[in-house]
Amino acid sequence: MPLSRSLSVSSLNGLPQWDDEQLPVGDLLFFEISWEVTNKVGGIYTVIQTKAKITADEWGDNYFMIGPYYEQNVRTQVEICDPPDPVIAKAIDTLQANGCQVYFGRWLIEGSPFVILFDIGSAAWNLDRWKGEFWEACSVAIPFHDREANDALIFGSLTAWFLKEVSDHIEDKPNLIAHFHEWQTGPGLVLTRYRKLPVATIFTTHATLLGRYLCAANVDFYNKLDQFDIDREAGERQIYHRYCMERASVHCAHVFTTVSQITGIEAEHMLKRKADVITPNGLNIKKFSAMHEFQNLHAMYKARIQEFVRGHFYGHLDFNLEKTLFFFIAGRYEYSNKGADIFLEALSRLNFLLRVHRSDVTVVVFFIMPTKTNNFNVETLKGQAIRKQLWDTAHSVKEKFGKKLYEALLRGEIPDLNKILDRDDLTIMKRAIFSTQRQSLPPVTTHNMVEDSTDPILNTIRRIGLFNNRVDRVKVIVHPEFLSSTSPLLPMDYEEFVRGCHLGVFPSYYEPWGYTPAECTVMGIPSVTTNLSGFGCFLQEHVADPTAYGIYISDRRFRSPDESCNQLTQFLYSFCQQSRRQRIIQRNRTERLSDLLDWRYLGRFYMHARHLSLCRMFPDRFQMEPSAPPKTDGFRFPRPSSVPPSPSVSQPSSPHHSDDEDEDDEDDYERYDEDEEAEKDRQNIKSTFSLEQISIRKKKKHGENRN
Repeated sequence: MPLSRSLSVSSLNGLPQWDDEQLPVGDLLFFEISWEVTNKVGGIYTVIQTKAKITADEWGDNYFMIGPYYEQNVRTQVEICDPPDPVIAKAIDTLQANGCQVYFGRWLIEGSPFVILFDIGSAAWNLDRWKGEFWEACSVAIPFHDREANDALIFGSLTAWFLKEVSDHIEDKPNLIAHFHEWQTGPGLVLTRYRKLPVATIFTTHATLLGRYLCAANVDFYNKLDQFDIDREAGERQIYHRYCMERASVHCAHVFTTVSQITGIEAEHMLKRKADVITPNGLNIKKFSAMHEFQNLHAMYKARIQEFVRGHFYGHLDFNLEKTLFFFIAGRYEYSNKGADIFLEALSRLNFLLRVHRSDVTVVVFFIMPTKTNNFNVETLKGQAIRKQLWDTAHSVKEKFGKKLYEALLRGEIPDLNKILDRDDLTIMKRAIFSTQRQSLPPVTTHNMVEDSTDPILNTIRRIGLFNNRVDRVKVIVHPEFLSSTSPLLPMDYEEFVRGCHLGVFPSYYEPWGYTPAECTVMGIPSVTTNLSGFGCFLQEHVADPTAYGIYISDRRFRSPDESCNQLTQFLYSFCQQSRRQRIIQRNRTERLSDLLDWRYLGRFYMHARHLSLCRMFPDRFQMEPSAPPKTDGFRFPRPSSVPPSPSVSQPSSPHHSDDEDEDDEDDYERYDEDEEAEKDRQNIKSTFSLEQISIRKKKKHGENRN
């Protein structure tokens, strides 16, 4: 069989590129299977969607995604068309002839990959038979009441059936690669191996099932990894069959990958197999790229957030919005796993420090974590209505004032400013002022929560007393719903909101990767992460001084909870001490880390996993020298040559005025040159990814020479 392609290293930022002369992929077909193909459920959707472009560029029309069919998703995301490959068309026809509905089309995202979608409901009549086959394959029984596990088995059985039909219709020796993501696709991998199909298989776990459950139960997870009775823990949580499906998938795969080193350690103990390759998650940097405009975008969207804050805190707006910082935490509502518990405690301590030092800096903190609500809070909507009313009043008075001033100037007179406003104008303004009086404190939450009395975030706020009092320097706003530009309250998309904030805080205890801090980074917004997140570990490995680049990595693995909380408090307090110029410098540095998270760089680890699976499945046709996976230390950003923007320990303990640049010590910045630093960072991007590390070639017969 001819080699599909080999790898070379070009001079494009030190990134690995395919040789243009070797683009044809021959008779290799690559299938990527995920429950989140065209179906947004969690973070895997972002992985699949953003990686599609570089994968489609690599494989062309030989790349297919497989996922479940949901009519509402297909209507808005998929262009239905006929398969261009006759082999794929025959396989789909066979399944449809047996009563299974299969849809083929192009996913309308960048790269426009082909998608094959299975209608699970149309094949549900086969469930009992497939349960029996799955039991014969791996001795795992699936209870009838677990709808999600049953759907996963139907989807997996359809996937294995489809791969069998494809391999049967390929002449000569078929060479297929199938990449399965997460336990929902695992049955397909198990059945593929059970039927001995000629398919090289890869399984990626983005987070172990049991690990997520254990961390949510507030156990000392990472210090007791080797002490858990895995079977008992899974059984007590009634996920034993799901755990067995995941573990069987891991052990059946030719290549097993995880998304981070920390998840690799977890999987080794939870799933009893060491990861063959670490495949960090990337982003499509082009989507977020704003060139030199990201600072202007920050200012523009910050102004929109300020407008919301003016309405939310009407009657209590006794703080300077120009000296107000916006922090936020966002993600799935997992109180402990996402670090909301330690964040709230750190905010309480930060509030104490700012009050003790009589700081004029105010911090407004947003919690964007969706949960059950009964629509908007009336008091919150009232605040935005009053803000708009005040704006209309000011605008009408301004128009009247401007007209009188204009007429006086035309007559060559300097008007008496005490007389230019009549009694009616003063009455209108006084009534507007009276309308801003309120007897209650600004609300902590923007919505009426269904489980208000038992909500962990609200209960913690009640305990620490952050009720948005006038004396508090830390204000809290809980927004328990996804952000949307169509919202009557805060009409902003998530990306716009992030750009308008000053700091994203994600002190997660369980975070296999962490897309939220990664998205902040590519938009030039500093963030807090931890050494228990895949993103935090990745940045520690690639950046000599992450803090100088606006990435604050909290130690939640080797410190006690109280010590971690104190460290997080210090991060937040130090950020509050920065001047405006310091924050601008830091945002410039943060945005320069974007190249680290680009799929053009991180996609190489997925390439290696595919090549390794081919060598293990077809050892007589493929080989790799050596078989060790490439290292993940390709980039290395040194400490910036200029003074870091973070205040040093020797500086005064009281915060600086964030907007009075005259107070900045010019000596601290005389060495800072944005263009010079950026050029040095580009020069320090080095790739350890060599041709020899991932060389894959057709295996020669005995006695043949190798070039």
